[in-house]
Amino acid sequence: MNPNPYLPDEKLLDMLLDVVCVVDKDGRFLFVSAASERVFGYRPEEMIGRKTFDMMHPEDRAPIQTLVERINAGHPAPDHENRYFHKDGHIVHIMWATQWIESEQVRVGVARDITERKRAEAMQTALYTISEAAHMAGDLPALYLRVHEVISELLPAENFFVALYDADSNQLSFPYYVDHYDPSPSPRPLESGTLTETVIRSGEALLLTPDTPGQLVTESGEAKGKLALDWLGVPLISDTETVGALVVQSYSGEVRYTERDKELLQFVSGQIAAAIERKNTHTRLEYLAQHDLLTELPNRALFLDRLQSALKRAQRDSLQLAVVYLDLDRFKQINDTHGHSTGDNLLWEVAQRLRQCVRQSDTIGRIGGDEFAILLDGISKQEDATVVAEKILVTLSEPYYLAGVTVTTTSSLGIAVYPEHGLDDGQLVRHADEAMYAAKRSGGNHYILVSELANKVGTQQR
Repeated sequence: MNPNPYLPDEKLLDMLLDVVCVVDKDGRFLFVSAASERVFGYRPEEMIGRKTFDMMHPEDRAPIQTLVERINAGHPAPDHENRYFHKDGHIVHIMWATQWIESEQVRVGVARDITERKRAEAMQTALYTISEAAHMAGDLPALYLRVHEVISELLPAENFFVALYDADSNQLSFPYYVDHYDPSPSPRPLESGTLTETVIRSGEALLLTPDTPGQLVTESGEAKGKLALDWLGVPLISDTETVGALVVQSYSGEVRYTERDKELLQFVSGQIAAAIERKNTHTRLEYLAQHDLLTELPNRALFLDRLQSALKRAQRDSLQLAVVYLDLDRFKQINDTHGHSTGDNLLWEVAQRLRQCVRQSDTIGRIGGDEFAILLDGISKQEDATVVAEKILVTLSEPYYLAGVTVTTTSSLGIAVYPEHGLDDGQLVRHADEAMYAAKRSGGNHYILVSELANKVGTQQR
């Protein structure tokens, strides 16, 4: 005789690999077949009386509630999916076939575990998405955000960060860091003692849970900030070098990480490392295309691009700006006397001194040889430019101590102010260049405003 009033043969149902469930209208389990322990981790008697929504992934509860109302209204749902938390904390994906039995006022559902299938699909999608993101993301922060989104599709990753290691400088940085409790750590030398640094030094994944033996936790180092219940980190390896780590951590007993999660994160980490490396290379190539290799200042193309952008703002907001052209006096003589190495060192030092003479919002460019251009953006009056020019003349005339050689030089400057001396980038650059050469021809070590140059030309013509 069958003691269960809802199903005719429990022994037969217990032989099925899928789970047969009976719940009341409120979603409380009334009957669960023996396969529940294999799928959910709970024995049938542990599930009886519990509500389905208490075991369900929070993100799935609202859409499933809507679906349940349709099922209770007499519309069977033969193939809907949702996620449950396994007894050990990991997520299981379930395919359901469910219908309402009006006479008994219960829902009967058959649950099939499709976690492995979903995992395989998710990993293939993740690899494609990461590869696509490496080409489509505008910059590295955008790539890190996309990686976070991809990993969140594979496993719980509310607390996630990317750590990168620069072996040349021995610096560990955290370019992407999302955590409920701790702010992003400052860059620091790679020193043993933290879990992230242990992963990078060893080049091996590390999973720590409340069940991890204490000795292993001690040997693995300490976590910074609030102690996580579960901590999972995998190395980012490019070629044979460990360039960083991916880390997820959980402060809640509801979210637990397993060896499966470690394997999954390791599986995608290679693609992520390659994506980061490609984006780094692309960023570096873009930088090299826009900057002078010796001084690391913007080159002519980038300087003109910034000048054009500044002119648009100035025209829109009725502002002033100035272009200062600069040439070193007697640079060829220094090069011929002391050699090109000393000349290169001098140019590098000049770039450093120029940075000290302008605001961070201004732009210094190396135009070629010993010629530099300076964009003074958003000045209030012409005198602002001449004050900077005077500062440059004094700063660049101080002696230079270059690898055992002491040299001195001065500079010649030409200044063009928008809108008085030109309305577009071509006019301003040409006029500043002409004023600079006029200063150089008249002995150097001073500046000439374009308006002064025009006055001199007019006087000579008269």
